[in-house]
Amino acid sequence: MKSILITGGCGMIGSNLVKRLVQENWDVYVVDNLWRGKKEYLNGRDGKPVIDLETHFYQKDLADYNDAQEVIGKTDYIVHLADIVAGIDYVFQNQGELFRINNLINSNVFECCRKVGRGRIKGILYAGTVCSFPLTRQNTLNPEPIREEELFPALPESAYGWSKLMGQIELGYLEKETGIPCCTLMFHNVYGTPTDFGERSQVIPALIRKAVSYPVEKFHVWGSGEQGRAFIHVDDIVNSLILALDKGWGNGNIQIGPSHCTSIKEVAEKIIEISGKDIKPFYDVSKPEGDKARCADYSKAKRILGWEPRVSLEEGLKESYLWIERQIGYQKISCQ
Repeated sequence: MKSILITGGCGMIGSNLVKRLVQENWDVYVVDNLWRGKKEYLNGRDGKPVIDLETHFYQKDLADYNDAQEVIGKTDYIVHLADIVAGIDYVFQNQGELFRINNLINSNVFECCRKVGRGRIKGILYAGTVCSFPLTRQNTLNPEPIREEELFPALPESAYGWSKLMGQIELGYLEKETGIPCCTLMFHNVYGTPTDFGERSQVIPALIRKAVSYPVEKFHVWGSGEQGRAFIHVDDIVNSLILALDKGWGNGNIQIGPSHCTSIKEVAEKIIEISGKDIKPFYDVSKPEGDKARCADYSKAKRILGWEPRVSLEEGLKESYLWIERQIGYQKISCQ
C-alpha cells in the first residue's frame, strides 16, 4: 500500500483529499496545526474519522523545523497544502507575518525532504496559487485566460502570492538537486465544504454566511462587485490532485481553474436567489476588492492530466449554502 502525507490535511482541500485517497486504498497521514482546519472535517458519513487519529494524525506546526522533522520522511509521497491564507482583509492586513510564516513552512518541509532524499520520498505535490501571477495580468476586467508561461517576470500583488511563488522556486531547486519528482498545481479561487465562514473567511463562504444570517447581519459586499474570479469547486481540485499523483510528475507548474471569470456581483446575486430572501446587497467600495479579474487557460492541465472542471458554480453554491446554513443552525442550538 502506498503511503502519503497531506500537510494541512484538516482544511477544506485537505480533508476532501484525505477521504478520496482513503477510498482509493492509500495509507494516509495528516499533519495540521488546526489554525483553520478542524479534526472533525476528517469524519466520514458515519461521523467517525476516516483515518486513525492516534497513529495517522499529527498536530504540528510546520513553521517549526523540529515539528517538520518529526513528520517528513515517513511516507512515500507528500501533498503539501499547508499555508497561511484567509480572506482579502486578513491577507492585506498581515502581509509581513503571512510572508514570513509561509516561507518558513515551505522551507522547513523542503529541507526535510532534501535530507531524507529520493530513496524515501517518491514524489512531492505542491499547492501553488494564481495569486503568484503578475499583477499586470490581473488588473483588467474580462481578461484573456492566463498561461503558465506568464508567471515570469514575477510581479504578484500580495505577500501571499510572493510567498507561494518562493515555494515553487524552492521546490524546483529541490527537484533538480535530489531527483525527487515534483509538480506544482496553481489553484484559482477554491470554494466548497467544509469551510471557514467566520471573520477570516473568503468571499463565497462570507457572502453565504451573511445571506443565512440576514437580516441580523447586513449583506455587505466588499468592493464594487465588478471584480471577477475563476471559481473552482473543491471536488474539481481533489480530482486534479489525484490525477497529478499519477501523471503530473516532472511537468512543472499546472493551472487548475476554469477559463471564464464570474463577477462577485453575479456570485452575490446567485447566493441571494438560493437563499429565497428579499435581500438588497450593499456594495462597499471603501473596502478592498483585490485583483480586477483573472481566469485560467487550463489547456496544460487538460493535455497532461486529462483534467477539466466538472462542478457548475450554481451546483457548488447550493451545496455550500446548505452546509453553512446547517452549521449556523448547529451553533445556535449549542448556544441555547
